[in-house]
Amino acid sequence: MTAADRAVVSGRLTSQLLAGVPAPTPEDVVDRLLAVQAQDPRGARLAVRSRSSGVVASDIDDALTTNRSLVVTWLNRGTLHLVTANDYWWLHPLTTPQLSVSNNRRLRQEKVSAAQAEHGVAIITEAVADGPQRRQALRTRLDAAGIPTAGQAFVHLLLAATLRGHVVRGPMIDGEHAFVSVEAWLGSPPPELERDDALARLARRYMAGHGPAAAADLARWAGITLGDARRGVAAIAGELVPFGDGLLRLADVGDVAPLPPPRLLGAFDPLLLGWTSRELFVGAHADVTTDNGLFRPFALVKGRVAATWGLSGGVVSIRPLERISAVALRTLVKDAANVLHFLGLPDRPAIVD
Repeated sequence: MTAADRAVVSGRLTSQLLAGVPAPTPEDVVDRLLAVQAQDPRGARLAVRSRSSGVVASDIDDALTTNRSLVVTWLNRGTLHLVTANDYWWLHPLTTPQLSVSNNRRLRQEKVSAAQAEHGVAIITEAVADGPQRRQALRTRLDAAGIPTAGQAFVHLLLAATLRGHVVRGPMIDGEHAFVSVEAWLGSPPPELERDDALARLARRYMAGHGPAAAADLARWAGITLGDARRGVAAIAGELVPFGDGLLRLADVGDVAPLPPPRLLGAFDPLLLGWTSRELFVGAHADVTTDNGLFRPFALVKGRVAATWGLSGGVVSIRPLERISAVALRTLVKDAANVLHFLGLPDRPAIVD
């Protein structure tokens, strides 16, 4: 790795809260990253763990359920993301309109007619107005009304209701994420941002959690056009400084921190999802991401992927992908104990395969 590459790695790790001072609360982590991919619930929680201090998984559940400060919903690239309640209001109209075309197409493919889709969205919206609803309760209502739910039809009906701004995933109920009415759960929306103002805010917040980066990285991460990404970056040009090789960084974010100690990161960690290329972090271990779109849990050593890991039967298993020093392995084993503590599991020695 060149000196320039090491500088980019250190800068991005600092922006991601993986180097330097960790965040004190789940909300602070999510606010910094703006949106944390969350189709893997444990992975989203572990993303918060690795960027915070003194936080446990139940704190995230409290933020979702009691404080209503975090929600999960489809945003950006059409993927579930964990965001703050405040950021939902402007991210949703900015990053989701283009998703409706593919959503309508998938509904037709799943044998849900346009009329059935409209009826199904109305049923979901009416149900959540009565309070938080679990998936099976919503499916039962749709089935009773004759709305197709087989295959992926049910998921895309939920997506349709979400894209129209009616529902989000809010509280945890018996370990399951329940759907709620946006207005009832989050209250009245703030004044809507003009699109150019929203793009500027998006660029600023993205750079805070991902810089150094370029407009193309923003476009890829947010699922917006390159033209819109460039408009957003141009709008905050006075707040940015060059970082070399066409990359930019916010001028007022402080110094880049040294590389962090070895650490275990979860599935779909934001570190592998924030830019057009993840090569600087994965190096020769590109298979940490699979052809069918899975992102494995991995260990970060000297700022790069050096192992994968898993949790089965309450035991963490670490599988090195290259030679790792004894000191680094001991640090990873210690971090594995922190993973178990974070998840509320009994302390058991990690296994190094």
